[in-house]
Amino acid sequence: MKEPMIVVVDDDDTACEGTMDLLKAMGFVTRGCRSAEDFLRSGQLGNTACLISDMRMPGMTGLELHSHLIQSGKTIPTILVTAFPNDRDRSRALKSGVLCYLVKPFNDDDLLRCVRSALGSRRGGKPVGERNE
Repeated sequence: MKEPMIVVVDDDDTACEGTMDLLKAMGFVTRGCRSAEDFLRSGQLGNTACLISDMRMPGMTGLELHSHLIQSGKTIPTILVTAFPNDRDRSRALKSGVLCYLVKPFNDDDLLRCVRSALGSRRGGKPVGERNE
């Protein structure tokens, strides 16, 4: 059985690499993309078990990426991360079906809990909305 892949989409190279390194240390297979558009062109949509995306990026935002995927019929459990949290964005994200809304710098355990929930939702388990405030 193929290992589930977690894709990290973040325009900040340090944040992207740091998140990928953390996930790899936890035993996950990862791939990084520097923009939502890069992810959509990557050919990895069908292989992605969980998407972790920055909220604010040039071009398409993380929330816009999530909405685009839903409208395209591609439901990938999504975790949004942001360094600029606000109640409006958090509410919109969670109402749109985003699994978790985490604030940078996020706690490793919070990310792991969200990823496990995302992978459980791919197997038919019930997703649990986590958030770090």
